[in-house]
Amino acid sequence: MKVVSLLALLLLILIAIEIAVQREVLMPSFAELERDDAKVSMKRIGYALDMALDGLELTAADWGNWEDVYRYVQAPNAAFVRANITPTAMKQLQVNALLIVDLEGNVVLASGQDLTGAGMDLDLTRKKVLPADFPWRENLAGGKPAKGLIRTNRGVMMLAAAPVLDGSGGGKALGLVFMGQLLTPAALHGLGARAQADLSLLQDGRTGERLTESDTSTQVDRSFEDIYGRPVMTLRVEVPRRITERGQVAVIYASAYLIGAAIAVLILLLVVLNRVVLEPLARVTRHAVAIGRGNDLTARLNLNSRDEIGRLAREFDRMVERVEQTHRELVDQSFQAGFAELSKGVLHNLGNALTPLGVRLAKLSERLRDAPAEDLKLAFDELKDAPAASGRHRDLTEFMRLGCREMTTSIAESRADVEVIQRQATLVRTVLSELMRSTRNDHLIESVRLPDLVSQTLEIVPDSCRQRLVVDADESLRRIGAVRVARTVLRLVLQNLIINAADAVRDAGREKGLLRVGAEIVRERDREQLHLHCQDNGVGIARADLERVFDKGFSTKSRETNYGIGLHWCANAVGALGGRIWAASEGPGLGASMHLTLPLAIRET
Repeated sequence: MKVVSLLALLLLILIAIEIAVQREVLMPSFAELERDDAKVSMKRIGYALDMALDGLELTAADWGNWEDVYRYVQAPNAAFVRANITPTAMKQLQVNALLIVDLEGNVVLASGQDLTGAGMDLDLTRKKVLPADFPWRENLAGGKPAKGLIRTNRGVMMLAAAPVLDGSGGGKALGLVFMGQLLTPAALHGLGARAQADLSLLQDGRTGERLTESDTSTQVDRSFEDIYGRPVMTLRVEVPRRITERGQVAVIYASAYLIGAAIAVLILLLVVLNRVVLEPLARVTRHAVAIGRGNDLTARLNLNSRDEIGRLAREFDRMVERVEQTHRELVDQSFQAGFAELSKGVLHNLGNALTPLGVRLAKLSERLRDAPAEDLKLAFDELKDAPAASGRHRDLTEFMRLGCREMTTSIAESRADVEVIQRQATLVRTVLSELMRSTRNDHLIESVRLPDLVSQTLEIVPDSCRQRLVVDADESLRRIGAVRVARTVLRLVLQNLIINAADAVRDAGREKGLLRVGAEIVRERDREQLHLHCQDNGVGIARADLERVFDKGFSTKSRETNYGIGLHWCANAVGALGGRIWAASEGPGLGASMHLTLPLAIRET
């Protein structure tokens, strides 16, 4: 009962307030709206007139930048007039007057007709030379376009002029092309239709803008000046006073509708309850369910509310942010641990294979060094000169026999060592093949936002590189939203690209360089691909080296600090993910850009 009594009292107060508001606020405001509407309609008329003049100027510019017109001004000929200045052409151009004037103001060509194709006697087209006080003579001398209104013997005309150019938009202007269109009743109707207003032309000499009201309409008169700065016409916009009429009806109905205010209040209470409590709570629930499924830990509620549900949503966002950070750290640590364990096993196997390989190579080198090859060669040369029956010949023959036997034994043992070396080399290749197969295993696909990925990459880039390079994350990274990629691998690839960009800036002799990182979603092979591009202003890459920078062992840097592995690893890593990477550069000293594309899993915007 208290609530009903309070609502009844509130209803009576609202009725009294409504009556006062109707008399003192609503009705005067309706009249003000009508006046504003009439003024806006007149502004639209002005805009429509300006647009019509702009279109006329564009048509004049199209003719002015015509090579045939350019040649005609240089050497007038009747063939051009017969071919182009026809009733059909004038009708298509929707102009009543067309003039071509040279730089001295002489009218080289003039034609006038109405829009039906019949000829028209216009004082503008009868002139052989422009008047000395014609305002556009400065435009004629400077080759500048112009537009405005002018009074003729047939009424007010819209007039536009454009310079006569050589057809390519250049060359010295040889004059102006004038095009005019009369403001006929049909043209005025068209302007009114474009501005959605009732428009009429008045024949008075008053200037400025005036507003008058009657019981049925609101009228706005506005005068326009011609190109000489004199009043040339006055246009009137008449707006019916429908707002006041309908406002009065609305006020009557509003009084009746106030009876249903009590029901409306109850409905409003339900709507407010749904909007303030139930809908935000459902939103928090849906978000919690999505997070529980593990779809995207980067999503946030961002519920801008100061009530208890808003505080709950903000705490939930902070909790998810901590979970995301912990998840990312666990993934990174797992990746590093797995990488270290894999490297440990590979290094152990390679060590086991290379130890006997080194021993065999040392023995083989020692055996080849001790072989009597040089002594046998000397003995052979001396044996050719010794007499066949002499004792020296017999000694040399015996030495040759013993040396050959020793060489045979050495060759046999060396052959056995070579077979062992070949087996150990095969074992090394097997270990490396196993390693390459392991790199093709499926990587963990995570949902990540690219600006966050760039920030995470900068955390593992050496301080010297961050101090030497400004990394500019383009707005396109944020627009793409969340993408599902192998975050750990892509972060290492970006790390290599940022370090290489910092080295390129250093080699270019700059104290501070710039690396722009952008992205876009492209479609290749009937699926979405993430295209990342990193452009620096470093030393650049020679055109001959663009394809070689990803080869193993190739590097343009010093061998003491670089072994040509980084970009080669990046190419293999991106290729293992199903993507590709390439480099682009205008040449040495002009910077370089690295591009890579990766196939996307389901993308969440």
